[in-house]
Amino acid sequence: MSKLPGWLGQLGAELSRLSERLDERRAESDADDPLLADTDTDASARAVAGAGKDEAAHVDQVPAPPTYAPTVAARPDPVAAIPWGMRVAAEAGWRLLVLAGTLWVLMRVISAVQLVVLAFVAALLVTALLQPTVARLRRHGLPRGLATAVTAISGFVIMGLVGWFVVWQVMDNIDTLSDKVTKGIDDLKNWLLASPFHVTDKQINDIAKNLSDTVGTNTEAITSAGLQGVTVVVEFMTGALLAMFSTLFLLYDGARIWQWVLKLVPAQARPGVAGAGPRAWRTLTAYVRGTVIVALIDAIFIGLGIYFLNVPMAVPLAVFIFLFAFIPLVGAVVSGALAVVVALVTEGVFTALMVLAVVLAVQQIEGHVLQPFILGRAVRVHPLAVVLSVAAGGMIAGIGGAVVAVPLVAVTNTVVGYLRSYGQEESRRHSPPPHGSTALDAAPAAASGGPPEKADKGGDEPPPDAS
Repeated sequence: MSKLPGWLGQLGAELSRLSERLDERRAESDADDPLLADTDTDASARAVAGAGKDEAAHVDQVPAPPTYAPTVAARPDPVAAIPWGMRVAAEAGWRLLVLAGTLWVLMRVISAVQLVVLAFVAALLVTALLQPTVARLRRHGLPRGLATAVTAISGFVIMGLVGWFVVWQVMDNIDTLSDKVTKGIDDLKNWLLASPFHVTDKQINDIAKNLSDTVGTNTEAITSAGLQGVTVVVEFMTGALLAMFSTLFLLYDGARIWQWVLKLVPAQARPGVAGAGPRAWRTLTAYVRGTVIVALIDAIFIGLGIYFLNVPMAVPLAVFIFLFAFIPLVGAVVSGALAVVVALVTEGVFTALMVLAVVLAVQQIEGHVLQPFILGRAVRVHPLAVVLSVAAGGMIAGIGGAVVAVPLVAVTNTVVGYLRSYGQEESRRHSPPPHGSTALDAAPAAASGGPPEKADKGGDEPPPDAS
């Protein structure tokens, strides 16, 4: 009985080896038969598919998470996390920084060639004053070169004669003026002693002594200021020569220079700039003409008042009033104060008060009647803009900057207004027509404001502002 398990184990092993041999032979025979091989492959695929379905069914049977489980939100985009107002402020901020940097570089370049820039701007102002005369002479049949030469020579001769007359009047009356100034100072001293201000002789002498000591201790500073004055005179003469040559070329060849400037503008912006240029030039011409007329009226009436009050050097003072009138606001105050001081030290307090009354009356008439009537709507600049522009121009470039500040602001105002209107008109012209409009309503002739029958003639007529 003890040998029975061993015999049974050997019998099972022999049966297993026999089964393995049968399987090997069956596999060899199936490999030789292709039909049976395909059948086995399909069976294997069906088995795999069945296993996949079993796994999918198993996955579907996975329970859903409970409702009390916390939900984890996705992280938002960093740009979306920034508030809208902050994004708008940042976008505007970096553009303002770029614009400020560009303006700073431009101002540095202008300050490096300040003399050339001021000379060219002065030439533009003189050209705006003389160009209508050139156009009038050309309409009478004179060639362009001859009309330019006659106008320029006449203008420069007139300005030279006025300057010579002023210098001659000052040199001719310098001795008389010196005696009157000395006498006027003594009269002013006596008036202060007798006035109700309780000014004593000792106080007046102390003031005179302090002035003398100040002049004595600052001799070197006064000498250096004199040398700087010589440098200023040299620079003024250089700028005057540059302005004269620039004026000649602008009068003779201004249209061709403008066409060359237009070629530097990008093609897309060229039509707008070409339309803004003539309007800017008309604004500048109106400003220069109006300022010259107003300054001439001020000089004539204030000069006549000074002359009839027996104030010495009435003609030089009138010329100074005319020149200072080109500096808005500040020029009238300075020239009027100069006339009052000269009247005070030469003719006394009563005459100075009368001169002050004449100056104030003429300036009131100028501010409320002459400027609105002469300049009109051609130069419409707010008084605050005038004050700020004059102050900024004076700080940047001195007297020259104060002179050119207001016409620059007026021209800029005209150009910006035209470009804004032009851009709105172009956007309306190129925008799609409204729903339901006809082909005639969407035609370019309707957008430009002209009747269709005129627009179909080929457009031979120049635009109204093609000057």
